[in-house]
Amino acid sequence: MTTIDADTTPLREQLDFADTDALLRDDVRRLGAMVGDMLAEQVSPALLQQVEAVRRAAIARRENAEPVDALAAELATVTPENADALVRAFSAWFGAINLAERVHRIRRRRDHQRSDEGPQPGGLEAVLAALHADGVSLDELQALLPRLWVEPVFTAHPTEAVRRALLAKERVIVERLVADIDRTRTPDERLSDESRIRQALATTWQTSEAPPLKPTVTDEVDHIGHYLGVLFRVLPAFYEVFADAVEQAWGERIALPDVLRFGTWVGGDMDGNPNVGAATIEAALAAQRAQVLGQYRDELRALGQVLTQTRDRAGIDADVEARLAHYRDAMPGVAARLRARQADMPYRQLLELMSARLEATAADRRRPGAGDGSGSATATAEAYAGVEDFLADLDLIDASLAAHRGEHAGRFALRRLRRRVTSFGFHLAALDLRQDSAAHDAALGALQGVDDWAAQPLAQRLDVLHALIADPAPMDPDARAAASVLDVFRKVASARLRYGAAAFGPYIVSMSRSAADALAVLALARIAGCVEGGADDATGEVPLDVAPLFETVDDLDAAAGVMRALFDDPVYRRHVAARGDRQIVMLGYSDSAKDSGLMASRWALQRAQVDLMRLAREAGVRLVFFHGRGGSVSRGGGKTGRAIIAAPRGSVDGRMRVTEQGEVIHRKYGIRALALRNLEQMTGAVLRASLRPRPAEPRVRAWRAIADGLAAESRACYRALVHDDPGFDAYFRAATPVDVIERLQIGSRPSRRRDGGIANLRAIPWVFSWSQNRSGLTGWYGVGHALERGIQAHGLDAMAEMARDWPFFAAMLDDVEMLLAKSDLAIFERYSQLAGDAHAAFFPRIAAEFARTRDAILAIKGEDGLLANDYRLRLSIRLRNPYVDPISLLQVELLRRWREGGREDEGLLRALFATVNGIAAGIQNTG
Repeated sequence: MTTIDADTTPLREQLDFADTDALLRDDVRRLGAMVGDMLAEQVSPALLQQVEAVRRAAIARRENAEPVDALAAELATVTPENADALVRAFSAWFGAINLAERVHRIRRRRDHQRSDEGPQPGGLEAVLAALHADGVSLDELQALLPRLWVEPVFTAHPTEAVRRALLAKERVIVERLVADIDRTRTPDERLSDESRIRQALATTWQTSEAPPLKPTVTDEVDHIGHYLGVLFRVLPAFYEVFADAVEQAWGERIALPDVLRFGTWVGGDMDGNPNVGAATIEAALAAQRAQVLGQYRDELRALGQVLTQTRDRAGIDADVEARLAHYRDAMPGVAARLRARQADMPYRQLLELMSARLEATAADRRRPGAGDGSGSATATAEAYAGVEDFLADLDLIDASLAAHRGEHAGRFALRRLRRRVTSFGFHLAALDLRQDSAAHDAALGALQGVDDWAAQPLAQRLDVLHALIADPAPMDPDARAAASVLDVFRKVASARLRYGAAAFGPYIVSMSRSAADALAVLALARIAGCVEGGADDATGEVPLDVAPLFETVDDLDAAAGVMRALFDDPVYRRHVAARGDRQIVMLGYSDSAKDSGLMASRWALQRAQVDLMRLAREAGVRLVFFHGRGGSVSRGGGKTGRAIIAAPRGSVDGRMRVTEQGEVIHRKYGIRALALRNLEQMTGAVLRASLRPRPAEPRVRAWRAIADGLAAESRACYRALVHDDPGFDAYFRAATPVDVIERLQIGSRPSRRRDGGIANLRAIPWVFSWSQNRSGLTGWYGVGHALERGIQAHGLDAMAEMARDWPFFAAMLDDVEMLLAKSDLAIFERYSQLAGDAHAAFFPRIAAEFARTRDAILAIKGEDGLLANDYRLRLSIRLRNPYVDPISLLQVELLRRWREGGREDEGLLRALFATVNGIAAGIQNTG
């Protein structure tokens, strides 16, 4: 181990790094020193001294187990102006630590690749080698590949503000750290790198973290587009790594089908967001098309610099020459702009003409000669009818290169582009649509002139829905309450013609509680004319996958019954048959945990998957689970690969569709090398779970019985506090910064579905609030009570056996342990005191459950301290605590002042916004 010297690092504490992390230590030290210099320059040496004094006090408090009072007292006199500077200073420091750690992950990957220790665990090479060793044949792998489907779906659910301009500055720092990742730069090069890092740090300091206005849906589309752009670059490398890993394991190179897809909710998630509807659906699809077509044009331009073959030096297929001649004739305006000096370069000229067709496609010009008649390149080019035509052009060039010794003369670059085109199409990412079932009920009631549609008996509603699906004619066309809902389906019908069927993902129905909620989608679509063959086709099927979303624990428990009713319904079963006998079911991790606590939620999700798989087998339907995970453990977050392995046997079956949101998107996909690593890990876990799931476990029946009891105990304990205690809602609003979070300008969606208390608050601000006050209550409350009862009823040995041998139980305990390690009850107590008399009623109760949870997990795992076997996470938390703790205590003080002033002081509110962003970036896994 290497110890940081207190005289050579700004950390000023003795932190032990493994020898393999010596360069991480150096990066932390260098960046910390540069941040300190920047603060002295941009603000004052006095600020730097104040920051250092506060940080030393925070370290002393941690290292010497001192009370939090002294540190809190030091921060109590800070002015709002100083508070803002202090918070931003600490945020700058652990922002640098975040980047150093991310770059170190790249370094560790490179070290693995160069060492004799074998492939890096979790990567495709390691997974496929293990599968080969387990007896998986190449034929078995190839049989799975056609149905292998891994699809991250990006949502606009933010829990920290990351401005696009700041992402570019962050990228500069990462690039400079990566450039010297092995310390091979010359002294002059290192000075240049340092200069660019200092510039990025200083300009970041001079830039507000968030825009002055709440982001629009268009802004969110642009933000997600940044990460989709990263994946656009990474995608070919993923397939090359995959193909290499297959060849390494089985000694044969194979052609891989497209196994990665990407989805997005941004622009299509209408659930509780009045800003989303038909207009944003069109805008999102148009923006994504413009982005991907622009990237293809850049690719063609770059490819033209490679494919410079001339006719006198290389053979060219007659088909390429014929296509070139055809395009020159069909697009004379574009052809006139081709350079005469390049007339002997057929590939290059064809690529330019193809680029013009892409430009016309972006403008949606579908007729030859359409435009203003000016003879400009864009005025005379004809749009591609679809992505297949563009691929046909690429394939002509590819065949010609293959036939004329072009394997190492540009074919590699062309195949990379082709892989991007087959994966991203002309749409970039599939746009999911989501709406609350209540909105459908309101629309159907308005169309029929029925005020209490949702309250009518289910059987009666089903009969009406069947009739509407068969004959939607007798509807009230002037029902204004239904207009926005019907407009969405009309937009889907027209947009499918323009953007293609692949541009849409499933239509997700939030709060699905009966078969009527899925049939309502089919009825409304039919009324709007959204059917195959057009509105006049009375027999056309609705061209959307309808995905019920089961969110609360009660809804998850009822999911199998709802789906059985749908599969038994001849109208819906015909729809499923038309969709290839495939049914998507979305599982909600957020609301189920908010409703009943983490343990009850996790078990309900596990049990629902088992029940639904059994039902689907009986019905002859292929089930695809869509996992609605959030960033925090409380909302299903954590390591995706481990979660896949811990899922019920058979539930993956080659397919993984999962939401990615909040700060998790930035952490996973902000850097190309890490994006590649995350795609490898997710795909590798799906391969492992599908080809060699863990063996059938005879003890699992007994474990499930125990889990039933634990979940019931945990749920009762959690609900007794959160939902049943009449004073808890007021305590929650006082002991957390939820009133600040509700005013943040970081998302277009309201924080509530409807007015009301905790029940109507969305899961993100709920979890976000409890992570901000450092309690993490949403992820562990009720777990300790249940585990304690479990130990009493079944014995410690039985519980330890489950934790050791049952991946589901082990993963859940690991997640809770991580949350406990990130929590700080002493700091949370300061927040609790803001609640006045309610503090005495609730804090001891919460603190006692925290202790129960910690003690039970340590006893079951046989460990002396939290994260005893996770050095890296322990180090990561310890590195950040000296910076996060002062921000938390400042937030408490500023909350007190702001509330005492009637929540009207804008200066205090701005400082509070800075603390929210700072804490979110510091503790990570927040919402």
